[in-house]
Amino acid sequence: MRSGDPLAAARAFARATEADPQAVPLWNNLAHAHRLLEDHAAEKAALEQALSRDRLDFTAQLRLAQLLQRTGAEREAFLAWNAVSQLAAQLPELAPVVGAEVRAGQAWAEAMRQKLARMVDEAFAGGDRDWDETDRRRIGAFVDHALGRRQVYPNVCAGVHYPFLPADEFFDRRHFPWLDRVEAASATIRAELQALLAAPGELLRPYVRMEEGTPPNDWSALDGSLDWGVCFLWEYGEPNRAVLERCPQTAALLDSLPLARIPGRAPSAFFSLLRPHKRIPPHTGVTNTRAIIHLALDVPPDCGFRVGGETRAWEEGKAFAFDDTIEHEAWNDSDRLRAVLIFDTWNPHLSAHERAAITRYFAKSDAALPTGLA
Repeated sequence: MRSGDPLAAARAFARATEADPQAVPLWNNLAHAHRLLEDHAAEKAALEQALSRDRLDFTAQLRLAQLLQRTGAEREAFLAWNAVSQLAAQLPELAPVVGAEVRAGQAWAEAMRQKLARMVDEAFAGGDRDWDETDRRRIGAFVDHALGRRQVYPNVCAGVHYPFLPADEFFDRRHFPWLDRVEAASATIRAELQALLAAPGELLRPYVRMEEGTPPNDWSALDGSLDWGVCFLWEYGEPNRAVLERCPQTAALLDSLPLARIPGRAPSAFFSLLRPHKRIPPHTGVTNTRAIIHLALDVPPDCGFRVGGETRAWEEGKAFAFDDTIEHEAWNDSDRLRAVLIFDTWNPHLSAHERAAITRYFAKSDAALPTGLA
């Protein structure tokens, strides 16, 4: 090989692999000799022999990706470079020459990904005229996930997980026909909130209040702080009379809605106030049996909200529903306070019988394991 005679090298490495067929480096060297001879078929066969003995051999994976790219097998090369990237990410450090080869392959794969994305986007362009809200959301997520443009997030419940419910990030509006009434009352609700905030007293409190002794974590910056402040109308199924009395129209609206009503647990409804240049870190909720409603009341520009793989901007006077057991976060990068009304209702994928069963379960659970003061 070093003397510039790849043919003799190929014959020598062939004899070596016959003597020691399990030695992966010998197969890689044989492949390299065939590469110098520009014998693509023989190079591929040697690399496949190496990988049949160690599927995770980085050298064989790298050379196979390069071979497939060099011979125009774009689909196979694209998949092979993705595999090389995954292996490279697990290695502590690559030699400079090898690192440059990997980066070149990744750049090629990214160009192929962009080519594929353009062709797919063109194929779907204009195809959504007949799609309803569900079609647009799910087909869009499918295409973006297939193209590697978005991640799909599972439900993560800190409390009760109800099996077999769809892991919807944002629920389709058609599930909540009463959102029109909620939005129509937004100006009234905003006025009541503004009057409340003129003299909130102790009705405004920090949302995050960690127990003493909690180790430092992502929430420490918000612990005990009005950077994320709340005024509860309902909290875990218990009415906050002082706030309800000062916001009678908001209270009447909430009473008229089909909220989840589980003694000691639901509903919760509150004004959520996020100060300028503050963030609520990524987190997940307690149970997927509920849907969380946001009604935007006072939202300056540069505020945002992400649930799973989709990011939305609040629109003042508009509402949406989402599953808070899917990772979500919020931010206010503006110079003004952001205010949203938040409350929970049933997950729309639950039947009436399932809702009744959940309520009955918690009633029996609380009766069997009552709470009390120590």
